[in-house]
Amino acid sequence: MDHRIHQLSHKHLLHLNKAKQQTKQIDEDFKSIFEKEQKLKISKHASERLHERNININEAEWDKLSEKIDEAKQKGITDSLVLMNDAALLVSAKNNTVVTAMNLNEAQDRIFTNINGTILMDKQ
Repeated sequence: MDHRIHQLSHKHLLHLNKAKQQTKQIDEDFKSIFEKEQKLKISKHASERLHERNININEAEWDKLSEKIDEAKQKGITDSLVLMNDAALLVSAKNNTVVTAMNLNEAQDRIFTNINGTILMDKQ
């Protein structure tokens, strides 16, 4: 075994620097893909309920809701009731998925179980 310290050539150092840049690029690509995947999804059931009950949520509201779900997740919330001006949504923060949706009128007489957080949202 050779215990001597060897100097790396300038050429070898440039190769290492290039490898670091490629790794950084791969990490940034992964990060952007990961962030895209973190967008809020809508289950088939919730999609049907939104359509049946004529609940319309615009893109800005979805974006704000997605941000709020991320905040809730950071606080340890896994299942949340989201109350909007005209709708109530049950959202799995753990899975980033809207599980079901109903009008506020329908939601008034309901008891919601298996949730560990509530998000109150105002319409923009």
